[in-house]
Amino acid sequence: MDQRLFYLLNSARQRVYNYADQQTESGLDISVTQLGALLLIARNEGCLLKDVARGLHLNNSALTGLANRMIQRELIERRPCEQDGRAGRLYLTGLGRQKIEAARPLIRQFNDTMSAGFTDEEMQVVYRFLNHLVDDF
Repeated sequence: MDQRLFYLLNSARQRVYNYADQQTESGLDISVTQLGALLLIARNEGCLLKDVARGLHLNNSALTGLANRMIQRELIERRPCEQDGRAGRLYLTGLGRQKIEAARPLIRQFNDTMSAGFTDEEMQVVYRFLNHLVDDF
C-alpha cells in the first residue's frame, strides 16, 4: 500500500475532480466548478465575485471568466453593487436553481461512492483528517 501522503492526496483530488467533472458535464451540462460556484452563490445570494473566488480557491481573473460564461449560459446574473459601483453582486437565475436541484442526487452519489466500504467510524476519522488539513494549512 502506497504511503506517500502528499502524492496520494494530490492523486485522489485529481481523480475525484475529473470524475465529478465528467459526471456534471454529462448529467447537468455544467462543469463541476460551475456547480461549486452555484452552490456558493446559493448559500450567499448577492455575494461579490471575490467571495466566490475565495470559496473556490481561484484567482479573481479566473473567476471573472467563469462568471462571464455562467452569465452567458443564464445560470447567474450580475447586478450592480449599491456600495461600490465598480463591483457586481451575483444572483442565481431560475436555471441556476434548477441545476442545483438536479445536482443533489449526483452529489449524494459522489459521497456514497467515495465512502463505500468504510464504516461510519472510519468516515469520522476521514472527516477529521480532511478538516484538519483544511483548517491547519
